[in-house]
Amino acid sequence: MTATSDSDHPNATEAPAAPTLADAVRVIEDLYPPHTAEGWDAVGLVAGDPAAPVHKILFAVDPVETVVDEAVEWGADLIVTHHPLLLKPVHSVAATTFKGSLVHRLVREGIALHVAHTNADAAPDGVADALADLLGILDRAPLVPSGTDPEVRGIGRVGRLEQPVTLRVFAEGVAAALPATAQGVRVAGDPDGTVRTVAVVGGSGDSLFDDVRAARADVYVTADLRHHPASELRERAAFEASDGGSGTPYLVDVAHFASEWPWLALAARDVVRGLGATPAGATEDQGAGGTVEARVSTRSTDPWTFRVAPA
Repeated sequence: MTATSDSDHPNATEAPAAPTLADAVRVIEDLYPPHTAEGWDAVGLVAGDPAAPVHKILFAVDPVETVVDEAVEWGADLIVTHHPLLLKPVHSVAATTFKGSLVHRLVREGIALHVAHTNADAAPDGVADALADLLGILDRAPLVPSGTDPEVRGIGRVGRLEQPVTLRVFAEGVAAALPATAQGVRVAGDPDGTVRTVAVVGGSGDSLFDDVRAARADVYVTADLRHHPASELRERAAFEASDGGSGTPYLVDVAHFASEWPWLALAARDVVRGLGATPAGATEDQGAGGTVEARVSTRSTDPWTFRVAPA
């Protein structure tokens, strides 16, 4: 007689196999289609074996050394970042460069890297929606609608607050909602001015001032505002206010990292759901995709480390 193990028994229940990297990429690209990225962008899979299993996914804003450190410490199989590692074309990824060294480390540690950048900016529940959610913006629509799906997809979001507030109160709410950074929150406008309609763009947004004006937003929340564009926008608003205009849009300038960080939690949620997997630690039966654990990086990758106040 030949002995059989429990796993050989016809009534035995096999644990579902872990999803593969190819499965994860399929879900990510369904959520954030690569063809919706800007033409200059570099999105998609940077490193990794499509056949490799994926148990743990780390979500971060930047593909930098400290994030890879965290992934190694946690045992992640995949890192999903918003910013590309190789945005500009390269002819070498030799470990003699800092980016090449990072690629080699990822391969050596068996960690895949996938990028969702401007395709995640424009997507429903993407970077713009996550920022709008955090700031309580209602009845919103894309600031610059996509030509293919203008109702839900496009750059930025514009909508209304539940109740009007002063610019000072609004800016204080922004500072409280976003991760703390050395830059903090810079504001241009009358502190007692009224804010009802809000436009937001995660990341660098001063190229969209005309769209913000066309949307008649009272305030614009974005990052990386430069002196001359911001000065000219506010001078124009002040000039028009002297002729009966509202003196808007006001400006709220936050750190680039902080403006995009809120998306990570939505991405983690939606990718795990898309894999048909049960989040690790859940009490219900495992889904068809096995158990996948997703985590938002706890490392700040904002490049600024401190500021010095004037004496």
